[in-house]
Amino acid sequence: MRIYKDLNNLPAFKNAVLTIGSFDGVHVGHQQIIQQINDLARSIDGESILITFDPHPRFVVGKRQDNLKLLNTLEEKANLLEQCAVDVLVVVPFSKEFASQSPDAYIQDFLVKHFNPQIIAIGYDHKFGQNRVGDISYLKKFESKYNFRVVEISKQEVADIAVSSTKVRKALLEGNVHQAECLLGHPYGLRGTVVKGLQIGNTIGYPTANIEVANPFKLIPPEGIYAVEVDYDRRYEGMLYIGNRPTIDNNLKQTIEVNIFDFNQDIYGEELKIDFIEYLRGDAKFSTLEALKNQLTEDKKAALKVFEARKKIKL
Repeated sequence: MRIYKDLNNLPAFKNAVLTIGSFDGVHVGHQQIIQQINDLARSIDGESILITFDPHPRFVVGKRQDNLKLLNTLEEKANLLEQCAVDVLVVVPFSKEFASQSPDAYIQDFLVKHFNPQIIAIGYDHKFGQNRVGDISYLKKFESKYNFRVVEISKQEVADIAVSSTKVRKALLEGNVHQAECLLGHPYGLRGTVVKGLQIGNTIGYPTANIEVANPFKLIPPEGIYAVEVDYDRRYEGMLYIGNRPTIDNNLKQTIEVNIFDFNQDIYGEELKIDFIEYLRGDAKFSTLEALKNQLTEDKKAALKVFEARKKIKL
């Protein structure tokens, strides 16, 4: 998959088949749409092109109190789209100026000028241009003028996408990472850099890597213990803690810490990818570090059972 982030530095695409949207989560509904444009591209010996925006449009033209949390950072989204076999990802810098284009300018100066599309596949309720006055009916009026065809993504398909995104966020905010995985078609994940922590875990036999997530809009599941899989030099099993460590102090900030099983490397400053597999329990305050250690032993047993059951399902 080729990635472009500068509209003024795009190549001439071959028989471009476009779809446009945020595609946050790249969940099973999105994957169906992507399969559709891939199939259309193959049918005309063309290229499938997915156009997305950064930052998310709601951060630019949404309500001031908009508290949207994203399922993917841009890097995570790109990795997932590559797995879907999209030929080209174009990341459009979204601004108030871009949003204020007239519908005609959006079609002529954005879509046609930069992509010369053969097919544009968009939702029945897709809106574009200043005040979102452009719609699919308006776009279809330009088919003959610019020699492209508009393929409408059905109301049901669009509804599935909207509902799935909402359901994924709801499931994650409730700690139901298993349900989120079913909706996404893959485990919910995050990426972060390993930073120095208090190193209490070393003293009780459960060393952890403290993860710093750079994107403030990334959705973080609620506090508790999770069975996770960790990508570093290979795939590892582990358990992850989200919380403010009440056993140690009542005034500590929330941290994300992962104990990687069968792992003993110095990874400060390295990036880890963590996939949430199962919620194990909520956060709790223990009377002593020994009591915490005993609970972590039980947590590890529970996590290993989750992984064992998961392996049997895949067989």
